[in-house]
Amino acid sequence: MKVRQVKLREIHKSASSAGKPSFCSVVWDQQGFHSVTASSSDSSIAVHNALISSCPPKLLRNHRDGVTALAMSPNATCLASGSVDHSVKLYKFPSGDFETNITRFTLPIRALAFNKSGTLLAAAGDDEGIKLINTVDGTISKVLKAHKGPVTGLGFDPQSEYMASIDSTGTVIYWELQSGSILHTLKAVAPNSGLDLSVLNVLSWSPDGRLLAVPGVRNDVVLYDKDTAEKLFTLRGEHTQPICALAWSPNGKYLATSGLDKQVLIWDVDRKQDIGRHKFDERITSLAWKPIDNVLAVIDCMGRYGVWEAVIPSSMKSPTEDVPNQSNNGLLLFDEDEVEGQESSTSGSLSDLGEDTYEESKPLSRKRLSKQSGALKELDEDDNDDFSLSPKVESHKKARRHHNESTDNGNEGIRSRLSSARSKMQEAFQPGATPVQPGKRRFLCYNMLGAITTIEYEGYSHIEIDFHDTSRGPRVPSMTDHFGFTMASLNENGCVFANPSKGEKNMSTLMYRPFTSWANNSEWSMRLEGEEVKVVALGTTWVAAVTSLNFIRIFTIGGLQRHVISLDGPLVTASGFKDELAIVTHASDCLPSNEQVLEFRVLNMTNGSQPLRGRLPLTPGSSLTWFGFSEEGKLSSCDAKGVLRVFTSEYGGSWFPLFSACKDKKPDENYWVVGLNARQLFCIVCRSPDLYPQVVPKPVLTLLNFSIPLTSSDLGAEALENAFILNNMCLVEIQKQIEEMDAAGLDTSSLDDEAFKLETAQDQCILRLIGSCCHGDKLERATELVKHLSLEKSVRGAIKIVTSLKLPNLAERFNSILEERLLTENKPLQTTAPNSNYNASSSTEKK
Repeated sequence: MKVRQVKLREIHKSASSAGKPSFCSVVWDQQGFHSVTASSSDSSIAVHNALISSCPPKLLRNHRDGVTALAMSPNATCLASGSVDHSVKLYKFPSGDFETNITRFTLPIRALAFNKSGTLLAAAGDDEGIKLINTVDGTISKVLKAHKGPVTGLGFDPQSEYMASIDSTGTVIYWELQSGSILHTLKAVAPNSGLDLSVLNVLSWSPDGRLLAVPGVRNDVVLYDKDTAEKLFTLRGEHTQPICALAWSPNGKYLATSGLDKQVLIWDVDRKQDIGRHKFDERITSLAWKPIDNVLAVIDCMGRYGVWEAVIPSSMKSPTEDVPNQSNNGLLLFDEDEVEGQESSTSGSLSDLGEDTYEESKPLSRKRLSKQSGALKELDEDDNDDFSLSPKVESHKKARRHHNESTDNGNEGIRSRLSSARSKMQEAFQPGATPVQPGKRRFLCYNMLGAITTIEYEGYSHIEIDFHDTSRGPRVPSMTDHFGFTMASLNENGCVFANPSKGEKNMSTLMYRPFTSWANNSEWSMRLEGEEVKVVALGTTWVAAVTSLNFIRIFTIGGLQRHVISLDGPLVTASGFKDELAIVTHASDCLPSNEQVLEFRVLNMTNGSQPLRGRLPLTPGSSLTWFGFSEEGKLSSCDAKGVLRVFTSEYGGSWFPLFSACKDKKPDENYWVVGLNARQLFCIVCRSPDLYPQVVPKPVLTLLNFSIPLTSSDLGAEALENAFILNNMCLVEIQKQIEEMDAAGLDTSSLDDEAFKLETAQDQCILRLIGSCCHGDKLERATELVKHLSLEKSVRGAIKIVTSLKLPNLAERFNSILEERLLTENKPLQTTAPNSNYNASSSTEKK
C-alpha cells in the first residue's frame, strides 16, 4: 500500500489562530471548476478556482458567525450555507452573489443537502426537526421530527425517494420523502460524537443509490441496503479510531474515509480492501472527490485545505470511469440529474489532450472570437457533459386484461362497447388545471410563473394566487368566487377565469383581473349566453376564450371585444405567449386504430396573421395531456405516453421529440407537465394511480433534462449524441434569430455571445464523440464529426487526439480538412454589386 504526500495550505485563519479544532467543510461544483471551503470558526466562505490554482480564493462574507455546513446544487448554479448564526443562505454560483436567507433556526445548523433536482434543500442542526425547503419559492415543504439529538448528517438518495439522516448519538433514520414517514430507524449504529462540535457523524449514499455508507462503532464503515436498511457488509482496515468523514468516488467504485486517527484511507468497495492511505498532521473533517478527475479535496480541523492528486493508481480503474447515469426521478428536480460524461482512463484520455490542445489559445479581433481563449480553456477542463442525460431506469409495464377472453354470447357486446369507447374524441381541457375534487383544494392553473388554487364552500369558492418566485410577481390578495370558476390562466400582468354554464340562471362567465393598473375598477367580466367557455388563454395585451360554439373570442386587457374567429373543428386546448395564441382542434374523428387526429394553429394577435398551422403528432394510441410554450416561446406538446415534442423551424417546420418518459420514470410514477425551458422539462412526479398533483402537501417541481429517444449506440455514447443533437438544435434557432435581428437592423451582440458559448460546448461534445469513435474503430464517423467543429483550435485538438491514439491516416485526413477550411476562409470575399456599378466592380477584380 503506497503512502502519498499531500500538501495543505491555510485558508481559514481564524480556525488555526484560535488554536482549537473546528469543523471544516469542502464541496466541488459539478464541472470541477471550483471547490468551496468553510470553517465553523470562520464566518467567510472561500471559493477556489480549480483551473488557476495560484489564484487566491474568493471570499463570501455574509454570515455573522462560523459556517458549519455547505451544499452545492447538482447543476452547480446554487450554493447553500448554514451557520452558527442560525441562518441558511443561498448564493448564485459561481458568481457568489448572495441570493436569499431561505430559512432560519433557533440553534446552529449542522447539515445541509440538496436533492438531485436542486429544488429541495434539507437543513438540520441542533434544533428539533429537519426542514425540507422548496428552493423554487422558499416555502417549507415538510418538517421531519424523530431524532433525539442534534442532526449532523443528511443525504438524499440519487432517485430522491428516500432521505437518510444521522444524529450525534449515532442513530440513522430512513425517511420516505413523499409522505414524510419513517421507514427504518437504526439506533446507535454510529459513534456517539458527544459534545465535540468539531466531530460530526456523517453518512453518504453511493452514486448508484444502492448503498448507504455510515461510520461504524468499530472504527469501520458499515454499508446498508437502500430499501431494507439491512446491513450488507463492512469495510475495516487501518483506522485505529472512529471515522468522521466519508466520500464516494464519482463512479461509486471507491470510498474515501477520514478518521480521528488523522488518517485518510481509500477503499476499493467491491474488493472490500483499502488501497491507499495518507497520514495528516491534523484530523481531516471533510472530503470531496472531484467529479471529473482522479482528485480528492481535503480540509482539516485547523482550516488547512489541499488537493490529493492521482488518488487511484493508474493501473486501476479511474474513479470517473463508468459513472452511473441516474434518471431524473423523485421529488426533485431537472436537474434533476445532469449525467456526468464518460472519461477515458487510457494515456490518450480526452481530458488530458483537451488541456494541452487549448492551453495556448490567443485572443482574436472579432467580438465573438475574442472570448475564444478563456472559453476554450474552460471547455478543455470541463469533462462533464451538462447535456448528456441517458437514464438507465427501465419501466416494466405489464398490460392488464380487463375481461376474460371466453366464447360466451356476451363477448360481442363487450367488444362493441370497447370499440365505441376507443373511437371517442378527446374532450377539451385547460392546460395546468386539475379535476374537481369535492371538499379538496384544486389547481385552476399551474404554470412556470405560479399557481391559482380554489376550494369550494357552501355556495361560493375561495381562490388564492401564488407566484413561485415572489420577487417576480406582485402579492395578490385572495378572492371570493361566486361564479364557480373551473379554469384559469396566469401571466405577469394578470389572470383570467371562466366557468361552464350551469343553466339559464348561471351562465358561463369570463373574468379578467389585472395585477396592476393606473385606473380604478380595471377588473372586468363578460357573460356568455347560449355558449360556454371551454378554454382560456392570456397574452401580453389580449385575453382569449374558446367556446362551445367553436368561437375564439379575443378581448383586450381592458375588456374591449376585438375579434370573434370561427374554428373549423372541435376544440382540444389552447395556450398563449406574448403576441401568439396557439390552439389545438380535432381534424377528424378518431382513426380505427384509436388514434386522435389533431391539428394546431398559431395566431399572431398583433398583426392578425397565422404563422403556423399543421397536424399535431401524438404517440400511437395516445392523447394530448399538455400544450403550451417554453420559456423561450417554443411551441411544445406532451402526450399521455410521456413524449415531449417541440416545434422547430428545421425541415420546413417539424416537431422534434426531446423527452420520453418511458426511459426515465418508474412504473409507479406519472409525470404531470408544468412547462419547459431550453434544456429541461419541469414537471411534478405523481405516484400511481394519481395522474395529477394535490394542492396539499405543496407539490415539488421536478426538473428533467431532455433525453431524446435515441436508439442504442454501437459506441455506448447515447449521452454524447443526445447533447450533440440538442446543441445543434439550439444553434440553428440562435442563428435564425441573429439573421432576423440583423435584417431588422437590431443589435445582435448578446446573441453572438450566446452562440459562441454554445459553439464551444458543441465542440467539446464533438471532440469526445471523436474519441469514442477512435476507441470503437469508427474512423469514418470520426471524419464526419470533425467537419462539424466550429473553431480552428477544436480541429487542431482533434488532430492531437487521433495522433496520440496512433492513427496517422486519420490525423492526415483531419489535417487535410483543416487546410481546406483555412484556404476557404482566407479567400477574398466575393460580393455582388448593384447593376449600375457592375463595370467598375469587374475592373477592380481584373486588377
